[in-house]
Amino acid sequence: MKKSDLTWDQTLRFRLLEIVLQWEGRLTTNHLCSAFEIGRQQASKDINRYIKEFSPDGLEYDRQLKGYKPTKRFVPQFSQGTVNEYLHLLHQDKAQTSMLSLMDLRYGHTEVLDVPPRHVDPQIVRGLVQAARNQLRVDVEYASLSSERELGRNIVPHSLIYDGIRWHVRAYCEEKKDYLDFVMSRFRGVPDLLDASEHGREQDSKWNTEVEVVIIPNPCLTPGQQAIIAQDYAMQEGQLRFTRRLPLVHYALDRMQVSYDGQHADRPLLYPLVLANRSALIAQGCT
Repeated sequence: MKKSDLTWDQTLRFRLLEIVLQWEGRLTTNHLCSAFEIGRQQASKDINRYIKEFSPDGLEYDRQLKGYKPTKRFVPQFSQGTVNEYLHLLHQDKAQTSMLSLMDLRYGHTEVLDVPPRHVDPQIVRGLVQAARNQLRVDVEYASLSSERELGRNIVPHSLIYDGIRWHVRAYCEEKKDYLDFVMSRFRGVPDLLDASEHGREQDSKWNTEVEVVIIPNPCLTPGQQAIIAQDYAMQEGQLRFTRRLPLVHYALDRMQVSYDGQHADRPLLYPLVLANRSALIAQGCT
């Protein structure tokens, strides 16, 4: 059977099937049942049909996992095989976004600027996700820019973070004895899952602290330019206010090109937004 002969719903289910299989390493009928609100019998038929017609050598049933796992011959046909597909799927699930977003619809009169994704090995993602779900310690290699070497680290990951360009892992670092952010594309090798840890998400005080961010138009702009910027962001009384987890504030500011260390004075058009409550955020532990 050709892909073009499949229904739209079937194509969606096959795409989700591939993404979960590749990046989690374990596929069950439950994944399809939960995502598409279908019965277990229909989900089983979908998996068997996918195996028979599109990937007879790409996946196998593992009794220990109680699910299907990818073989070395698995090649995605309904998905792109990039980590961003899986990570964005997790984000969409958290936000309860419509499954329509799986289709990545594009039209001739629109264009989406896709930033080239950073390479992340599926085995690394599987290990980190499993560790985060079960609060496990992980022994993994990490490439550090400061030392220019790959160093072994024992971490306890608890959350994946997307900053608009790249993905990070929030984790407790046993060497630094603190919670830090690690760039996901800099992990190397296969994570070695260890025992459970007492350092989970609940113990990350900064992660569990939400702060208010106050942004204003750059005061070095003309009054007319400031009015345009205020309109761009639907500011109320010349201010844009929102809350973020403490460790995520700098990601939000960088993505919005908000000036927070004085560089806006010399190049106001490059930094049309300025952080208005920097002192308050520093006092709350934001660096």
